[in-house]
Amino acid sequence: MKIAAFNVLRLGWNKVNKKDVRDIIIEIMSEYSVVLLLEVTDKTGGDAMELLLEHLNDYGDNRRNPYGMLCSEPLGPKGRQEKFVYFYRKEEVEILEAYQYGGNAEDVITRQPFVVLLKCPNTVVQELVLIPVHTKPKAAEAEAELNALHDVVEDVRERCQNDNIMILGDFNADRPYLSNEKKETLRISSAPYHWLIDDDVNTMTSNNNNHAYDRIVVYGERMLEAIVPDSAKAYNFKKELNLTDKQTQRVSDHYPVEVELEVKPEVELEVELKVKPEVEQEVELMVENMGKLELKKKAL
Repeated sequence: MKIAAFNVLRLGWNKVNKKDVRDIIIEIMSEYSVVLLLEVTDKTGGDAMELLLEHLNDYGDNRRNPYGMLCSEPLGPKGRQEKFVYFYRKEEVEILEAYQYGGNAEDVITRQPFVVLLKCPNTVVQELVLIPVHTKPKAAEAEAELNALHDVVEDVRERCQNDNIMILGDFNADRPYLSNEKKETLRISSAPYHWLIDDDVNTMTSNNNNHAYDRIVVYGERMLEAIVPDSAKAYNFKKELNLTDKQTQRVSDHYPVEVELEVKPEVELEVELKVKPEVEQEVELMVENMGKLELKKKAL
């Protein structure tokens, strides 16, 4: 099960209504079972995200495996408010609980996390808590906000009674906002925290910016073991979708960061048993068509 966080750069009504841009965003989102959108500046009362959801569920296989959506309230300082918006495949994921963090770190964090507890029965963890992040791109503020995330995690552990925790989003965790030295001193930089996106990963789309601002961090050894090895990365949609620089920049200045959860062994077996007959049918059809072609050649 793949999960991603994607800073989509001022995603609102105007952007959603540009079909060429929207189609690329939808193609990217469809890669994931759960995708968290950041920097959603929808000022229509939710109409833009409803329109995005409608088009998302009318795309390809999403018609058979549709998404649900959950939005936070506008968060952050007046004039720069944003929403955290989760899109999730309803056949794979259920939202058990969602709440707006309001603990001791509330005054430090620019956009307080909109926390969700997910039920994901096909995975080895079964349940998962997601904590979204979009820090202020200023050195002192970014460091303080990232340090405060430890308090958020402790609040989540007590409230949800669950240690399967993933922190994800735009941390601004690179220079000039956060040096490697400062990063190492963060409360979330040592055990039991594990950073899955390395410092040398480029999460930015600009040719002039190769920083690792976007990150995914998990809490505890159990969560680390639940991650598919080497699955954490930035999704370079410019390369994968064969886009120009102009097309890419119209979508966002960030790449999504993604990770995959291990599925239960019995689910893997079930998928294999389901796929095998389909492959065999395709092979049989190919052989049959080749036989017909040979007969036609002989007839000629």
